[in-house]
Amino acid sequence: MKLNARDAAGHFAKPDPSACATLIYGQDPMRVSLKRQELAAAIVGPQGEEEMRLTRFAAADLRKDAALLIDSIRETGFFPGRRAVVVEDAGDGLAKTVEAALEDWREGDAHLVVTAGSLAARSALRKYFEGLRNGFAIAIYNDPPTREELEAELGKAGLKNIAPEAMADIVALARVLDPGDLRQTIEKLALYKLDDPKPVGHEDVAACAPATTEAAMDDVLNTVAEANTREIGPLMQRLEGQGVQPVGLAIGATRHFRTLYAAASDPGGPGAGIARARPPVFGPRRDRMQRQAQAWGAAKLAEALQMLTDLDLQLRSANQRAPAMALVERTLIRLSMLAGVRK
Repeated sequence: MKLNARDAAGHFAKPDPSACATLIYGQDPMRVSLKRQELAAAIVGPQGEEEMRLTRFAAADLRKDAALLIDSIRETGFFPGRRAVVVEDAGDGLAKTVEAALEDWREGDAHLVVTAGSLAARSALRKYFEGLRNGFAIAIYNDPPTREELEAELGKAGLKNIAPEAMADIVALARVLDPGDLRQTIEKLALYKLDDPKPVGHEDVAACAPATTEAAMDDVLNTVAEANTREIGPLMQRLEGQGVQPVGLAIGATRHFRTLYAAASDPGGPGAGIARARPPVFGPRRDRMQRQAQAWGAAKLAEALQMLTDLDLQLRSANQRAPAMALVERTLIRLSMLAGVRK
């Protein structure tokens, strides 16, 4: 039987004891793996692995000895409770082995969990599971989690008191992080807020979110955007000493000013524009960039982006002889002076 996303969520949370098997397949191995872990834990419970009620096989092992799967599904465990057998990285070559193992399945036998990569509609393994009366085939797509899925994941981590602005940050973060990084971020946030009765705020999310740019580069870009021209030289020396490359700094500056331009040009105002930024901007950094976008305005930011485009062309030119870092520093000083010009 094929399950849609809504029914699949229920199955992962509380699998039917009368179901014999589940196929989980999809393009992203991490997403498939996380769902496999979730389902196996729901079947056997928190002590299942310690009580030897969870058995794992690689598909390659079963190609050598198909009887292993039949024996593992039928055997009686020493400890009471439901059992699960997991087969990872399966393909169509394993379809007949799975079919033989489930042919005489009865209640009390282990629930078979099979994972696979992308499977076409004509896949023998997929067609077999979709045709099972008491088995399921679930496709895992590369879509970001829904708000309901995020709330469930946060609840499992013990994070239930979340301010609306922090929830908006987490939703934005979920759109740009892969599932493994997102889960680690949620676990980090749960530890960060341990024994803290205050609601999770967007400062907390900012403190736990993966860093997207180096702090030293952020310092110089904020200095430029806020027209603190005299501070640029010492910061540039520090960046150069840390091994930051001129091209990397130019790319970082372009990304920063492009975000400011998108915010300043947004019909809903700079606040709405910064909220839509990708990758998302969090906490005090978001407030600071919002103020920068308001101070610059769309017209001056368009001029700044043109200057950065010219810098990029200069750096890539075969005829360029001037030191690259000096060219970058000169452009950043010109941008800083532009920020102080009233229009």
